[in-house]
Amino acid sequence: MESLPGNWVWATLPDVAAINPTLDKSVFADELKVSFVPMPAVEAETGKIDVSQTKKFGEVKKGYTPFFKDDVLFAKITPCMENGKMALVPNLYNNLGFGSTEFHVLRAYLSIEPKYLYYYASSKMFRYDAEHNMTGAVGQKRVPTTYIKKSLIPLPPLNEQKRIVAKIEELFSELDKGVENLKTAREQLKIYRQAVLKHAFEGKLTADWREENKDKLETAEALLEQIKSNHKNNSKFNTREKADLPEIPSLWIYTRLANIGDLGRGKSKHRPRNDKKLFGGQYPFLQTGEIKAANRIVKEYSKTYSEFGLQQSKLWSQGTLCITIAANIAETAFLGFDACFPDSVVGFTAQKRIVLSEYVELFIQSVRARIEAYAPATAQKNINLTTLENLVIPICSLKEQKQLVSMLDECFSKLDQTEKDIETQLKKAEALRQSILKKAFSGKLVAQDPNDEPASVLLNRIKAEKQKGNKKGKAA
Repeated sequence: MESLPGNWVWATLPDVAAINPTLDKSVFADELKVSFVPMPAVEAETGKIDVSQTKKFGEVKKGYTPFFKDDVLFAKITPCMENGKMALVPNLYNNLGFGSTEFHVLRAYLSIEPKYLYYYASSKMFRYDAEHNMTGAVGQKRVPTTYIKKSLIPLPPLNEQKRIVAKIEELFSELDKGVENLKTAREQLKIYRQAVLKHAFEGKLTADWREENKDKLETAEALLEQIKSNHKNNSKFNTREKADLPEIPSLWIYTRLANIGDLGRGKSKHRPRNDKKLFGGQYPFLQTGEIKAANRIVKEYSKTYSEFGLQQSKLWSQGTLCITIAANIAETAFLGFDACFPDSVVGFTAQKRIVLSEYVELFIQSVRARIEAYAPATAQKNINLTTLENLVIPICSLKEQKQLVSMLDECFSKLDQTEKDIETQLKKAEALRQSILKKAFSGKLVAQDPNDEPASVLLNRIKAEKQKGNKKGKAA
């Protein structure tokens, strides 16, 4: 246990706050409107809480957690607790709120600053210890009330609590401005990336290069002849498609994705799909999440198929372009090794005399939002193979494709580095935030005042008030 300044003391949380206080429900009418706070209404890490939703008291008096203004809500279930879903309750509708049963409620006693209690309970050092004291099954672990009741809190005098809170909020305000600027810059990079892709596939990015090399490039007619020899999809563009297609250079043409390569869904025929016989061999088996996380080339895998698994699947060659069509729509990556994947992933192999796989991959990035719009509005979003086969793509000569891919790679390499720098700065900001809290709760953030009433006297007064039944709030 760390040493504390002379006028501080270590206290248990029940010494300074009522833990999950009860409510006398008999005094409220069922028709009374109250604030309602489900778990998603509390934002991770920020302490922001949305109390705008209301319900009638009769609808929530059973099966929900009651609380008042200035109570601390502490998410007790994984992963909400680890993610920092904690908040200090603001003004409530009719001064009463109810929320998820997955909240612990901490109600500071008189002479305890509620914000001080909130900052301590939401700090990573407290959450880290709470995480290692969770109970329950995997995926349903919770911080038990018994842990909360035995947890310690470093307690300064009330006046110092207020000075600490004021200093934390001053420093956090400066940090928040910087973090907001970084997040804005990160969003602007995403917008810029999409703008560059849009320009690229409208022929604007390579316009100067094309003008300098126009005598060396194939004509649109020549491209069309090449594509006709590989035609698999003879459907013509309908009126709506034509209206939606951007204007492209005269040397470019539009065609469908099926006409410039081979598309096929992955295979996983055996049921159930989690049958142990399928796994444990030498053949990498990928899921949509691994395609999304790959950063353009899949270099890692967590599962493998056995010989039995391979027999009911298909082994795709290294270099195949993978396109997800379920859960994560139109995420792309190239295989860094031979691998199997399920029918939620489509493999694309380019006709090399017509198109570069890298060109197709970048184009799909540019129209991901449009492809995702084809997915029906269901809980498990998905598109079918026909959607990709009919995808309209602009095609230019192979020489220009190579130039376009090179220019995009150079541009995106710089953007990727900038994004990494932003992420580094965001991590530093979070580390600084936790450093501020650590100093705050060790007595090193603000100066002590020898004239402050010692925390030991404060605790004795709270104990005396508790014995008289003089607790803060309507119920405890």
